[in-house]
Amino acid sequence: MPDRIEPPILLSRLMTFVFAAMLVVLGVLAITLYNMYPLDRPQVFFLMSAPKDNLQIVLREMVPNDENMRIYKRSFIREYIRARNEVIPDASEMRTKWNNADDGVVYTWSTPDVYNAFTQTNMWNAWMSDVPDFEFSCSVEFDNRAIEPLNEEKNEYTVNFRYFCADSDRQMDKKEYKIRIKLDISDGAEIKWSDRFNNPLGIRVSEYVIESGNGDPLDTGYLEGK
Repeated sequence: MPDRIEPPILLSRLMTFVFAAMLVVLGVLAITLYNMYPLDRPQVFFLMSAPKDNLQIVLREMVPNDENMRIYKRSFIREYIRARNEVIPDASEMRTKWNNADDGVVYTWSTPDVYNAFTQTNMWNAWMSDVPDFEFSCSVEFDNRAIEPLNEEKNEYTVNFRYFCADSDRQMDKKEYKIRIKLDISDGAEIKWSDRFNNPLGIRVSEYVIESGNGDPLDTGYLEGK
């Protein structure tokens, strides 16, 4: 019969179809695994929580496009100012935050020169060498437009904030400061595994200059009166 397909030919066509289907499945699987395991490019996640009885957590992926990078850099600067200047009455946490180990966020977020200048301040030395024998705290306050770009192409910004310290007996007057900050952002920056949560993009502050405020906030003289 002329329309009859011999068994060997039918088997060959069937195997060709199966092989083609396997290639398609393997291709889809490879693409899926690539998207699930992005080791060759940074991905940033914001973890937000609501202070409720039943804690709600939302995890969103932030694709690092231009607008998201602009938001991320401003958030980074704001958190850097807080980490560098805020003081809480907890010696263990302060030493962890300000030390030069992998868990020290100021160290992780700063270039060596900037961190070295930070270690010359009175407040840093008070906490890292001789913990004060009284409890006090120092706070940072920002306005809505606290961070302004000087030169976004060079990652240069100015930061305006209010700073004051207080203990159970007294509170300093709030003082205005203006800081000029430059960020070091390198394409393909390599980071330590321990930095993946604190600094996933490898951004570091390479310049930290007091523009106004009569000195570094951490040299306020607050400790000298004690």
